[in-house]
Amino acid sequence: MQNLFSQRLSALLGRRLALLGVALMAGLTLAPEAGAQTLASLPTVPSAIVAGAAARPIAAWVDFCQGYATECAVDTAEPMQITLTPAIWNTIVSVNRRVNKSLRAVTDLDHLNVADRWDLAEDGAGDCEDFQLLKRKLLAETGLPRRAMRMTVVIDEKGEGHAVLTLITDRGDIILDNKTSAVLPWRQTGYTFIKRESQQAVAWVSLGRAASPVTTANR
Repeated sequence: MQNLFSQRLSALLGRRLALLGVALMAGLTLAPEAGAQTLASLPTVPSAIVAGAAARPIAAWVDFCQGYATECAVDTAEPMQITLTPAIWNTIVSVNRRVNKSLRAVTDLDHLNVADRWDLAEDGAGDCEDFQLLKRKLLAETGLPRRAMRMTVVIDEKGEGHAVLTLITDRGDIILDNKTSAVLPWRQTGYTFIKRESQQAVAWVSLGRAASPVTTANR
């Protein structure tokens, strides 16, 4: 039964990845689209989020890791930082845009009748964390270190829990978000950063003193 499930999951992911382009699956750098951001748009002085003490994981993340262990694993031999080049930057911007365009945004409550569930949007629909998890999977397949791409919980402009993907780079921490196709330095998002996955273990670390949301059930 487990093998049958794995085969079906692989087939679903294969179709989803195909929609995002053969170039991404092959790990090739994509040419920037018209009007795309350039690496020069980042601040000249890098800014990184300071990670603090251990934090309680989101409950739905714990469940996700039980079903997708490789997506949560931390390889301490990997670099902790991405060295941004124009080619890598173009790939990041392209993946962010393509996933945002290809998935249908829907809350877990409307979609699955549960308050919060994390997955890879295998059926083509999902909420904030599903968008970011798929982006990380695709970027890791292009060769970027998963250890430098951390799922992050924030409080958004509505005062609600929200999930984004933090890329830790030599040009500062940058954010991939399903609410915008602009890849922004973390300070320019307007969000309150709460906690993110650790770079040292399958765990979470605090990013501030604000209270943590229980879920990230936000489109």
